[in-house]
Amino acid sequence: MPVHRLNHAVLYVRDVERSVAFYADALDFRPVPLAEGLRGAAFLQAPASSNDHDLGLFEVGQQAGASAAGHGTVGLYHLAWEVETLQDLEQIAGRLSQLGALAGASDHGTTKALYAQDPDGNEFEVCWLVPADLITPEALAARARIDVLEIAAEKARYGADTPGGVGISRLAAV
Repeated sequence: MPVHRLNHAVLYVRDVERSVAFYADALDFRPVPLAEGLRGAAFLQAPASSNDHDLGLFEVGQQAGASAAGHGTVGLYHLAWEVETLQDLEQIAGRLSQLGALAGASDHGTTKALYAQDPDGNEFEVCWLVPADLITPEALAARARIDVLEIAAEKARYGADTPGGVGISRLAAV
């Protein structure tokens, strides 16, 4: 049975209420009901998701140290969520900036990406994928480097409301 997609991710956080508020403010995630008696946890669903939940949060307390993943230990680098349009990406960039969470914005040729950190330093990506029928040889070549993302220029090139694609992995037939 091949894996079809990622259904949800789970993060350990210092303060679950703070993290719920952050993901609600940053990405419009909304809490879903918990099993009775489950404390120190939250399950969140993305606005357009049909998953039971997309993100699980489990509180470990203020004494928890920062993750050392990538700094001498192995571990998860980041999660990536897709948005439908470049307009959505621009809106989220503004929210992340207001929250002081935006860590970077990169143009990977076929993917336009924002990088941010939640209050516990967990990194995540929000991205828009260039639709397969709009990918040019130049965009494919740009995957070999990382450029600064200029959302206004990308909106002018692809359209603010153009639905994103299905990802570069589906281009084998192109």
